[in-house]
Amino acid sequence: MLKKIALFFVLSIASATVALAANYIEPQELKELFDKKKPVILVDIQPATDFEVQHLPGSIETNAFPAKTDEEKARLDKALTVIKASKDPVVVVCPRGKSGAKNSYQYLESKGVPEDRMQILEGGIAEWPFKELFVKGR
Repeated sequence: MLKKIALFFVLSIASATVALAANYIEPQELKELFDKKKPVILVDIQPATDFEVQHLPGSIETNAFPAKTDEEKARLDKALTVIKASKDPVVVVCPRGKSGAKNSYQYLESKGVPEDRMQILEGGIAEWPFKELFVKGR
């Protein structure tokens, strides 16, 4: 019985990891959306100073990074209005596309944004290869 319970937990954790891992978007894929002028909601969680230096065009500035505390997560609420008024896909943009992005993703999901609409930018701003697309300032 103990082995069955342990196996259940291992499989549950593995499937949750796989589900979240499947919700990443590669930079090239996002650029193709830009090139085709496909609508996409970019939820940028970078700190304010980083956002001012560089961000992707059309990004919603939330300054929620690392989205650990309730106060940081609440900063994502300004994006919720836009997200809920649309059916467009949502991409969470983080400094590196890791824990802050996952925290934000989970928070947005907890607020009713369906997983099938959300993705995380793989590698975040740090690994975005199309630097010519960056916007400076606000």
